[in-house]
Amino acid sequence: MKVSEKRSNMLHGVLLIALFSCAAFYIGDFPFFRRLSFSPLIIGIVLGMLYANSLRNRLPETWVPGILFCSKQLLRLGIILYGFRLTFQNIVEVGVPAIIIDAIIVTVTIVGGVLVGRLLKMDKEVALLTSVGSGICGAAAVLGAEATIKTQPYKTAVAVSTVVIFGTLAMFLYPVLYRNGAVELTAGQMGIYTGATLHEVAHVVGAGNAMGKEISDAAIIVKMIRVIMLVPALLVIGFIAARGGGKGEGKRKVVIPWFALGFLAVIGFNSLNLLPQGVIDFINSLDTFLLTMAMTALGAETSIEKFKKAGAKPFVLALVLFGWLFGGGYLLVKYVVPMI
Repeated sequence: MKVSEKRSNMLHGVLLIALFSCAAFYIGDFPFFRRLSFSPLIIGIVLGMLYANSLRNRLPETWVPGILFCSKQLLRLGIILYGFRLTFQNIVEVGVPAIIIDAIIVTVTIVGGVLVGRLLKMDKEVALLTSVGSGICGAAAVLGAEATIKTQPYKTAVAVSTVVIFGTLAMFLYPVLYRNGAVELTAGQMGIYTGATLHEVAHVVGAGNAMGKEISDAAIIVKMIRVIMLVPALLVIGFIAARGGGKGEGKRKVVIPWFALGFLAVIGFNSLNLLPQGVIDFINSLDTFLLTMAMTALGAETSIEKFKKAGAKPFVLALVLFGWLFGGGYLLVKYVVPMI
């Protein structure tokens, strides 16, 4: 096959995913999905999965490289550009208590999730992806971990689905509990609690807006600090994955997730406030589209048979982690924050 023909076939695959991603944005604007705070990323992976279980066998196999390009290269670019949503000034705004709570939440959720996964005797990679998604920033964190350990796409889709289910549940639950006085937290504490324990950035925005601006502003900043913690988490995951290897494989070469360092570098650049807000908004919109393409491509590699193969254990793990975030996070914010 000629180089030009290969490029053409790849372009067809990329354009297919781009078309699905445009549809995800269009569907995401429907009032029903806006009320649910379903981001285009989540809708994209659902569309990709619908494609995988319906039309996939009817389209040329030569388009697959383009789909894989979206799930690999575009994914890494999307993670890097995600840094334009953050600045190091955000960390200063919320202070030491929020940073400490975030660090505890992220560490316990990931380490604890992996250990619980072992007890459940479930796939190690699915357990890790599920734990990272619950502990840091939902789908974006799952994508980052997937790019670091280079696992199979269906495992990523399974982990993302757990984030969608329990993150959406929490997004509706927190405002109801707060409005009815079921949680004895001040507005500031509720902001920290929401930002430190909800899965997706979209979930935090949705729940925060339902409880008022004071809570919403604090929650979003605390959540963004968790997003920054994705960098050291991926570095540790990459190192452990290399040290672990497999039976008979010995130690593998340490894979440094350069895209994670690029993400951190972009945060540093964004902290200098050198670009106009309009440019930042455009980059963030472009980044959301790139991440949506990556999610859609991952969904396109996920069939129902692969979900059946994963079984119910990932959802049991996600439920356990949800219980920890909900209960353990509340106790940390209520009793530990006042002491810091």
